[in-house]
Amino acid sequence: MKNFALASTQKVFAAVAITASLTFGIAAPSLAQAHTVVHFSRGNDNGYVRSSIRGEQYHDYILGAKAGQRMSVSLITKGTAYFNILAPGSNQAIYNSSTSGNDGSVKLSRSGNYTVRVYLMGNAKNRNQTVPFELSVGIQ
Repeated sequence: MKNFALASTQKVFAAVAITASLTFGIAAPSLAQAHTVVHFSRGNDNGYVRSSIRGEQYHDYILGAKAGQRMSVSLITKGTAYFNILAPGSNQAIYNSSTSGNDGSVKLSRSGNYTVRVYLMGNAKNRNQTVPFELSVGIQ
């Protein structure tokens, strides 16, 4: 009886582990993310991207910058696309365009790789719509 209980417990734990891994494994592809390291052309302090975003996806644009510089970002879209500016090593927004507008500028507090994350909200996100956008980023 003791062996039966131990075997049953092990099977339950195995089933829970398999279910958890399948659940997270299925969820991950729906959030398939992309990132692009942005390099400005020689002599330029800004860059431009034309792309699109769909549903729950987001796209990260990575830019190296130094403390004291100013990053300016402008997002042009006819949908509900927005962007956040994230400090190096952080997922907390230092600028959030869904509350502050799709034209923003921040003084950078430290050196490192900053992330401009473009994402959808509202019906476009919930209905898995594709929304085109134009993104302009400058560092001075």
